[in-house]
Amino acid sequence: MKAVVFHAPGDIRLEKVPEPKIEVGTDAIVRITSSAICGTDLHMVRGTMQGMKPGTILGHEGVGIVEEVGKEVRNFRPGDRVVIPSTIACGYCSYCRAGYFSQCDNANPTRQGTAFFGGPESSGPFNGLQAEYARVPYANIGLVRLPPDIDDDAAILLSDIFPTGYFGADIADINDGDTVAVFGCGPVGLFAIVSAFHFGAGRVIAIDKVPDRLAMARKQNAETVDFGEEDVVTIIKQLTGGIGVDRVIDAVGVDAMSAQQPEGGKPWQAGDTPGQVLEWAVKCVAKAGKISIIGVYPEQMKEFPIGMCMMKNLSVHSGNCHHRKYLPELVEMVRGGVFDPTEVLTQKKPLASALDAYKHFDARETGWEKVELVPAAA
Repeated sequence: MKAVVFHAPGDIRLEKVPEPKIEVGTDAIVRITSSAICGTDLHMVRGTMQGMKPGTILGHEGVGIVEEVGKEVRNFRPGDRVVIPSTIACGYCSYCRAGYFSQCDNANPTRQGTAFFGGPESSGPFNGLQAEYARVPYANIGLVRLPPDIDDDAAILLSDIFPTGYFGADIADINDGDTVAVFGCGPVGLFAIVSAFHFGAGRVIAIDKVPDRLAMARKQNAETVDFGEEDVVTIIKQLTGGIGVDRVIDAVGVDAMSAQQPEGGKPWQAGDTPGQVLEWAVKCVAKAGKISIIGVYPEQMKEFPIGMCMMKNLSVHSGNCHHRKYLPELVEMVRGGVFDPTEVLTQKKPLASALDAYKHFDARETGWEKVELVPAAA
């Protein structure tokens, strides 16, 4: 089958690889009908997320049709149409039972944290979903059935980025009327904006410097700040009467760019200010406010302005999304018309064009906010 395969930072290839097989009774094989490129994939390709094993298939977002199930999978059968949660969980350990699916005790054989598709060796590793077929471990909990009235374009956004943005708003503990700052207007940031309003925010202030991302944030009713042209902390204080915001959601992570870093520079260029958003977050949030961190930071990242945080009595919530916790609810919300996630989807390309799509997405080019990959069109 065809798949997007990681070989080294800056070196990914579309290759023919062996089709996956059932390895244990809790597995399922899914024929992928839709995958996507995520900003988290870029962390691996850029080398800011270390420990990638050469030969790993990339991608952690997938929708497809069940082809085969192991003997211990009792709730799915071949032919079922499903969305695949990006993080992998067993469903029966104490963490899964408490809803902390991304901290499952059993899914990650390295026992070093979150297990997810297409990630570094410390996450499993598990082959990813930018392929024609995928093996899904713990399939009884690792698949969510899709109703026929949710098409692939909407469903692929439910695999990771919508739940992650929703999770970011959830752990921010937003109260009715709160003013929320969302750093980063990429796909996750955009879903964090709509989710913040859903949880009761009175205002959302969105920060980025890419023009089309800021335009999309305004369409979501956010007030925007261009950090390439303005001092973020000064503007946010002005917009809030000198108080600051009640909540901050960091939807950027380690590859944050400074105002001086040019757009469309050399390929796979990491952000030059990995701790910038954390500093801005602590400075612009009001005393006793809360910071939600859903942007990806690798284990090697050790910078945090803890002194300022403590002096302001701030609370910090962070982590990888518990996709399986939110997915059933979000499927019903999309089905009921509460959200239309496809507003974020800007490109739909065949898997055969994946490498070219990665380059456009990496360069943050206009019109490349979110890219769906379609294996059947390869």
